[in-house]
Amino acid sequence: MDMNRRQFLRVSGAGLVGSSIVALGFSPTAALAETRSFKLARTTETRSTCPYCSVSCGVIIYTLGDKAKNVKSAIVHVEGDPDNPVNRGTLCPKGAGLMDMIGSPDRLKFPQVREPGSAEWKRISWDEALTRVAKHMKADRDANLVKTVEKDGKQITVNRWNTTGFLISSASSNEAGYLSVKVARGLGLVSLDTQARI
Repeated sequence: MDMNRRQFLRVSGAGLVGSSIVALGFSPTAALAETRSFKLARTTETRSTCPYCSVSCGVIIYTLGDKAKNVKSAIVHVEGDPDNPVNRGTLCPKGAGLMDMIGSPDRLKFPQVREPGSAEWKRISWDEALTRVAKHMKADRDANLVKTVEKDGKQITVNRWNTTGFLISSASSNEAGYLSVKVARGLGLVSLDTQARI
């Protein structure tokens, strides 16, 4: 086949264009007119606070589920909240790994108790757990509350409860933290701390 330079360039250019179009995914068969859906398009946004430290960064949790009565929603994505004034959408490595913590098979989701002398943990209900905590706290407070101390020959009312401590969440709002301290001080607790210092 006798071909001049101009014809050679036309044939090779057409072949190059054709192979490029096929390589990019275009084929001569009829293409379906469908757009790919965004993975968060049908999710529900819930704003929350990162549970790790006292900075209280804002996060947005995306859940997928149709909110029907017996359908359990699944968390599909977690990201920083750009509207939160604390972190403005950024997260540290611990906060960026929230999905791993949420989906961890080792994560405790229910209260458990290990009875004295037992080697196994037993799952209990939330009502039972709170009742047990309240009973233990009352018994300890009744046994160990220091009502008065003597100073300079006078009895001074102190109402101190030195044998129990109270750990307050650092991810709470100011109002929740204020109320937690008020309740703890009202019970006479002296040992108070917050998760921020741990």
